[in-house]
Amino acid sequence: MSLKGNERNIMAQGDLVEAARALTKEDLEELVGCLSSKDDKARYQAFLLLQSRSLYSPDVYPYWSTFQSKLQSSNSYQRSLGVMLLAENVKWDVGNQIDSTIDECLLLLNDEKLITRRQCIEALGKIALEKPHLDGRIASALFALNLTAVKETMRKSMLLDILKVLCSIRKRYKTSEIESFITNALASGILDTKAKKQVENLIQGT
Repeated sequence: MSLKGNERNIMAQGDLVEAARALTKEDLEELVGCLSSKDDKARYQAFLLLQSRSLYSPDVYPYWSTFQSKLQSSNSYQRSLGVMLLAENVKWDVGNQIDSTIDECLLLLNDEKLITRRQCIEALGKIALEKPHLDGRIASALFALNLTAVKETMRKSMLLDILKVLCSIRKRYKTSEIESFITNALASGILDTKAKKQVENLIQGT
């Protein structure tokens, strides 16, 4: 899920990767600062470049505390940026700073903005993949989400987000609670036939 789907093509993928690889230390400093820009396009482009760079280089990781501070921002866009960039850099977190950050991330599961909640769920999937010792905490937080508090038209999407993460966690952390949640989700009536098939495919892949 992109931060702003309608700007997904702000840079061609090949150009984005090439640009990210060419970044200097000074460029990174400027891009991190640009994340707070009021210019939507500039801010989003900075996010894309930092996200791309984080895939193969640890030199964005030193800004961990900056990204963490965004989790407490009054601006939902900034909260989203924070959790997503933390998730992209958790692979470089050899000192496990995530252990003292995860509770702040989990709070975003109940964010006032649905898009931030969904981006948080996706981010938690990436975090769990790199830090399996957090599987139980992340799964428990996802179990606790109240879908009835979500707008009815968005419940299917939200539930699918949750199930994708749980099916991924299930590969290495299979519990009766996860099995029960998935079974109940499939029988809940929230998912249509296509969505159920998608979940069944995820299960079969575990």
